Amino acid sequence: METILSIAGKSGLYKLVSRGKSNLIVESLDETHRRLPAFATDRVTSLSDIAMYTDADDVPLWQVLENVGKQENLQLLSFNYRKVSAAERREYFSKVLPNWDQNRVHDSDIKKLLQWYDILVKNGITDFKKVLIPTNGTNIADRENETEVQSDKDKK
Repeated sequence: METILSIAGKSGLYKLVSRGKSNLIVESLDETHRRLPAFATDRVTSLSDIAMYTDADDVPLWQVLENVGKQENLQLLSFNYRKVSAAERREYFSKVLPNWDQNRVHDSDIKKLLQWYDILVKNGITDFKKVLIPTNGTNIADRENETEVQSDKDKK
């Protein structure tokens, strides 16, 4: 089980490798797989803590990514999200999340979500619920245990 992170000011996504006394050791989810420290002064956010605004309740990021995956058959995006117009991105996002809050979700948010989707798929991460569902515990083992309990419930 892995924790996927976003670090403000740095492009891409990162996998948590280890924790130090005053920092985290992360590995980039790109071709380089470069490891680097993330300090307390960096704004580090776990993807499991992110949700998208809708007209009703906020929708966890893993559910939005699952919807994109259904739209794309768990393949890389079928269009270049960087080159299409904002209107086309918004139209696409309306298919993925029909009741998204168009006042609070900005075009840059949609772009980032689509970028993250492509990064995750390129790295073979397509079971978004398993990887990104939030846990009640403070470590990765808690997530593994919680996922096993949830899948036992789903089987019943």
